[in-house]
Amino acid sequence: MVKSTRGALSRFADRELLRQKGQFWTSEWVARAMVGYAVSGGSDQVFDPAVGAGAFFRAAKGMQAGLGHRLVLCGTEIDRQALREASASGLCGADLEKVEIVDFLQYEPPTKFKAIVANPPYIRHHRLGPEVKARLRHLAVRLLGCAIDGRAGLHVYFLLHALELLAPAGKLAFIVPADICEGVFAEQLWSWIARRFRLDAVVTFAPDASPFPSVDTNALILLITKTEPRESFFWARCLKAPTPQLEEWLRSGCAILPSGDLEVSHRNLSEALVTGLSRPASCDSRSAATLGDYARAVRGIATGCNEFFFLTRGRAKELALSPEFLRKTIGRTRDVKEDRIREETLDALDAAGRPTLLFSPDGRSKEQFPEAIRHYLAEGEADGVNKRTLIATRRPWYKMETRDPPPILFAYLGRRNCRFIRNLAGVVPLTGFLCLYPRRRDRAFLEGLWKVLTHPRTVANLACVGKSYGGGAIKVEPRALEKLPLPMEALAESGLSSGTKMCQMTLALQD
Repeated sequence: MVKSTRGALSRFADRELLRQKGQFWTSEWVARAMVGYAVSGGSDQVFDPAVGAGAFFRAAKGMQAGLGHRLVLCGTEIDRQALREASASGLCGADLEKVEIVDFLQYEPPTKFKAIVANPPYIRHHRLGPEVKARLRHLAVRLLGCAIDGRAGLHVYFLLHALELLAPAGKLAFIVPADICEGVFAEQLWSWIARRFRLDAVVTFAPDASPFPSVDTNALILLITKTEPRESFFWARCLKAPTPQLEEWLRSGCAILPSGDLEVSHRNLSEALVTGLSRPASCDSRSAATLGDYARAVRGIATGCNEFFFLTRGRAKELALSPEFLRKTIGRTRDVKEDRIREETLDALDAAGRPTLLFSPDGRSKEQFPEAIRHYLAEGEADGVNKRTLIATRRPWYKMETRDPPPILFAYLGRRNCRFIRNLAGVVPLTGFLCLYPRRRDRAFLEGLWKVLTHPRTVANLACVGKSYGGGAIKVEPRALEKLPLPMEALAESGLSSGTKMCQMTLALQD
């Protein structure tokens, strides 16, 4: 048991270190394909802004014989240990002599580059300090004329600065998480790129062909030339990993249309920017009806400290907490095995030792609570619960958020096909779920909406509004969920199609 625990802690520490550095090494077959595209314009130089273990340098060296000329390798890196890994993996001192130990986002070279390839560090916004965020904001304002949403990760700014350093007619190949096309900042970012550069192709990957199979992210490759924009581009989906077809296609400058392991289609750029570059054109993102016409989406309750507020029935009984301050609750998507939550669901969770109750004090002063409540709150203060980041902003600290039990829940992040859940037990969910409140309260409307939400095309349309991650997982925020396209045939089958205009009128009256 001790050995197992130590092993788990070691793996957790390794993952945390990777996340802090944002380092996820590129597969050889992907690196060769990206370099092949970047030098297909005739460049004799390859620049990598995040050299790391040197995957792109090794790919470039391996291509030199076929190209008939030597490629000059240059780049930047801030992690000397990563460069030691590059040396150990077959790169010599001469290969790395033009790598500068400097932060790429502060790098101002004397000349621009005709071929840039990168797997930029994937560091999410909440891991960036205030000073770094201020510098990134300044970079965005300088290039775009305005700041972009603070939830953009470091890889977004790597792309911006790399495009700034791209020479006329130069080619750029970046492998990045799909959130670069799906985040709240995506429209602003891609509006700027589409006006100044030509998007040649976007390569996506089927779950079984992931270039990072052990990482929970959905990667794609962006292939961009610094030249006049055009109205169409190639959208590709890689079905097998590894496959030589990706390299063959990209080295040809996307001129040779492959088959088999690689599906390629022409896309209209304006359509793709609306649908999302990471999503197939089949997404019905312009449907006349959306979920927001029929329901309101709200996130679940954020306790700030589940260990204190999310309790088992046994623990609540042990503390002698009055039922007045307890609410039936569901916390984890994995606790819901079916598409309905019943009282039996809660009983089974309780029998398994899982918490099903939310300790939910109101805003009265501590002296006004029963003795058992006062004692438990004092216990929380002794443990420092009142000083937790979110909790410390509340007045008083123990006043819990409130929600009416939503008739329908939505799994916030998961891989299951059926993601909508009927709430027959009257629970209030925590942040693992979103709450759906129908615009009308009558039973016929609710039953009709449930039929629409469980329709296969509705479920398929979740990919049109969610952020995609590894293994087919998607994450949908409340406002994005309200934009979920509802298929007209599903509305007609449920008897709700005639209610669309009525719901829109209800919304107008509420506004």
